[in-house]
Amino acid sequence: MQQLSRPARRALLVLHVAVSVSWLGLTLGLLTLSVTGYTGSPEMAAVAYRAMKVFGDWLVIPIALLTLVSGLVLSLGTAWGLARHRWVYLKFWLTLLTVLLSVFSLRPGINHLAAEAAAGTPTPDISLVVAPAVATATYLFLTAISVLKPWGLTKRGSRLREAQSAEARAKRARRSGKEGAGVR
Repeated sequence: MQQLSRPARRALLVLHVAVSVSWLGLTLGLLTLSVTGYTGSPEMAAVAYRAMKVFGDWLVIPIALLTLVSGLVLSLGTAWGLARHRWVYLKFWLTLLTVLLSVFSLRPGINHLAAEAAAGTPTPDISLVVAPAVATATYLFLTAISVLKPWGLTKRGSRLREAQSAEARAKRARRSGKEGAGVR
């Protein structure tokens, strides 16, 4: 993929950070509501689960997908690459996993509890406390590795860097050979 221009990269980076932080905040909100539903009265549980359904229906999937896509485009359109640095590679796979879990596990669980709440029989479910708690911990971890950028290059990244270094040395040698011709 062609490298993004500086204005495009900056705009995409702002978008990616904004939606990633939104995903973290949304998950914290879902965690708060799920704890309220699990520990509160049946009336409070019904309200909490219905509120979770609104977030699940309108926000979870769009924010999750926008986070994944913006991160993917950023990694492919910049020197970071998708498989050059271990932290980028891990961040991609964890994001993909959490998107899939949001679609196929979290939302169906929320919908089930919201349906029970609408029927007047909300049954607290610990899995809807655990899921947002694990997701929140995962997003905090992803945020930390985005800031700290640990672990260095992947094998592929090392090979690419070596190839780029060799190419740069060859260019310098050609230039210095032309500049130094006849000077001996």
